[in-house]
Amino acid sequence: MKKIVFLVSFLFSFAMQAQQAVHIIPEPVNLELKTGSFLLDASTSISYKAKDKSVETTILFFKEYIKRITGTALQINTKKTKNIRFEIQKTNEIGDEGYLLNVNPNEILITANTPKGLFYGVQSLIQTLPLTRTNRIAEIPCMQIKDYPRFQWRGLMLDTSRHFFPADMVKEFIDLLSLYKMNVFHWHLVDGAGWRLEIKKYPKLTQQAAWRIDDTGKPWNWSGIQFSDDFTKSIYGGFYTQEEVKDIVDYAKVRNITIIPEIEMPGHTEALLAAYPELSCNGKVHFGNGGTFLASTVDGSFCAGNDKAFDFLQDVLTEVMALFPSKYIHIGGDEVDKTNWKNCPKCQARMKSEGLKNEEELQSYFVKRIEKFIVSKNRKMIGWDEILEGGLAPEAIVMSWRGEAGGIEAAKMGHDVIMTPATPLYFDYYQGDSENEPQAFGGFNTLKRIYNYDPIPKELNADQAKHILGSQANLWTEYITTREQVEYMILPRMLALSEVVWSPKEKRNWNDFSQKLKPHLASFEQKGFRYSKGNFKVDINAERIKGTITVSLSSENNDGTIYYSTDGSFPNIGSKKYEKPFEINGTTTVRAILVVDNKTMVSKPAEQRFTFNKATGKDVKYEKLYSKNYQGTGNNSLTDGFKGTKNHYLYWHGFEGDDVVATVDLGTLTDISSISIGTIQNFNNWMFMPKWVKFEISVDGINFKEVETILNPVPTNVTEVMLNDITTNFAKQKAKVIRVTAKNIGVCPEGSPGAGKPAWLFVDEITVE
Repeated sequence: MKKIVFLVSFLFSFAMQAQQAVHIIPEPVNLELKTGSFLLDASTSISYKAKDKSVETTILFFKEYIKRITGTALQINTKKTKNIRFEIQKTNEIGDEGYLLNVNPNEILITANTPKGLFYGVQSLIQTLPLTRTNRIAEIPCMQIKDYPRFQWRGLMLDTSRHFFPADMVKEFIDLLSLYKMNVFHWHLVDGAGWRLEIKKYPKLTQQAAWRIDDTGKPWNWSGIQFSDDFTKSIYGGFYTQEEVKDIVDYAKVRNITIIPEIEMPGHTEALLAAYPELSCNGKVHFGNGGTFLASTVDGSFCAGNDKAFDFLQDVLTEVMALFPSKYIHIGGDEVDKTNWKNCPKCQARMKSEGLKNEEELQSYFVKRIEKFIVSKNRKMIGWDEILEGGLAPEAIVMSWRGEAGGIEAAKMGHDVIMTPATPLYFDYYQGDSENEPQAFGGFNTLKRIYNYDPIPKELNADQAKHILGSQANLWTEYITTREQVEYMILPRMLALSEVVWSPKEKRNWNDFSQKLKPHLASFEQKGFRYSKGNFKVDINAERIKGTITVSLSSENNDGTIYYSTDGSFPNIGSKKYEKPFEINGTTTVRAILVVDNKTMVSKPAEQRFTFNKATGKDVKYEKLYSKNYQGTGNNSLTDGFKGTKNHYLYWHGFEGDDVVATVDLGTLTDISSISIGTIQNFNNWMFMPKWVKFEISVDGINFKEVETILNPVPTNVTEVMLNDITTNFAKQKAKVIRVTAKNIGVCPEGSPGAGKPAWLFVDEITVE
């Protein structure tokens, strides 16, 4: 295992001459380089007023870093030729976390209103120092900086339930956050996959709920997950002792990181209820072979009609609040399966006694009752945006992950909000072309998409926007099992987010950020961190104008050259060099690669198929409309000529639990002999091919004749992402209108991540020949 390197050993910058540019991330509010430099050597001392005891931690932090990098042990409050001075001094405009940094040849002065501001001034100063130990004089360019954050909430979440990471890895995570002026570590400690926190009153949480049958390195599978207290078996898991948590909290405090613990309720509790099944609706104990607890046979939600469940949670939260001094406690509240509540006598009795109309209001009752307890302890409650359902608790803070809609609604109601939409802020999503990346959950959240995100939705006015506390990214760990994978998924995307939440919007510039990023990546290389070297995927964009498709190619990487082919071949340096958009007038496959320094950056080229057929450009009508989250290129996405790829966010129409009935009017009676429709299966994202597809034709648009019904040949348990065109071929017939019906399988099958939930059916191009 790679040795943990504390922040003082990997904070970095670049040895530079006085006139060289600095590469501080996130970009300061104002930075002005001056002539000359400050030479940090043995004639330098650190000074601060003796009464400012609150700044000692930051000074010692900085002193230790300087010794590690230069070998120089700086003296404190000792008269020397040159001085690095720290001052707490009332300063307008910079707030609690801002700072002023002034460097001249004889003195460095860091001024702030609070010790937090001094710490962030130190972080910026450190980014102008050498990368690794030099045992020589460090040269710092003369400059003036005024800096302060745009948002008060700048965070990143780590899921340690689905896969467990030891305490030293958590500290490394905190170090990285701190380096880039992030200030919130959202710690997802418990979930259905495992309980990770010692609770002394309930020892079975760590004796049983923290351990499951070993699945290390295997694809994630919710169905049939097993928990065991039989340590003679091959089991996987772990937990943090309360002493470890106290140490981590103290470690974070030094680095200006607030830890927000998340204790999931009322759902995502399979692991907990495997240990304490009496808190579920059926209250049954389920045993497998050899002391194994089967979560798949245990309720996934607390019984909302059982007062003992609330007593249990209050006991747990009491111990949690004793460990975590944060004023915020996260209670989850997402994806609650209410099926058992509908059939539970206690839950139904609770609804009757409280005058609740439905199970959504029962969830609201549950959340409000927990919030009342949390508020009684002078804390504030945070929940995922599902806590809006059935009525929002009075003082609740909403964490908006299902897009921004929940956050917008909460802000308009006067509630504080943290924006964390899955697109683009789920860091478990792919950051480059899935064909060339390690397995991820899905999606496509590239560095540039994150950098271009703004946490303030345009739907909010100025007063409502004040309720947006900030933003955070989330790293769920279904497919992340190692320290190296964690590093790879957050680096360098976390740096892009840091500039989103710290820097003024008008100061952000993608091209400038891309250049600043390069030496930071070099530092990760030297320190042995695994990081993404960039998204080298070529984006193939197209626009249909009448009968012609215009294709443009682009890449997030500004240092490369794009080469492409349209003849079916795989492109190389000898292929066409992309210089401007080009037109295609017939069925074509465009492939493209990015070349940097004469090196092809991907193993597989980007590929997009375009089709011209008798349905191309024709109008499509649906019996039931597609999801607003998957609209493709618009209502006629099925006939736009752009064939769907494995990226289901492009070109596809998605239907949650519903069948597809699509009608295409060809305009005139037309001779046809073939109809097909594109489908996709993405097992991990709850997307399955249809049970069957029925093709029909009509000469008048009223009376339809079935041509053929084709059963889906792809089993639902195929886990790799797969595309399939389902096609019927027949003797030539005349038709004016064609109708394609694709049958949704209904619910996700057992063994899939979404088992029992509505299945998604995605369709794309309908072709008629």
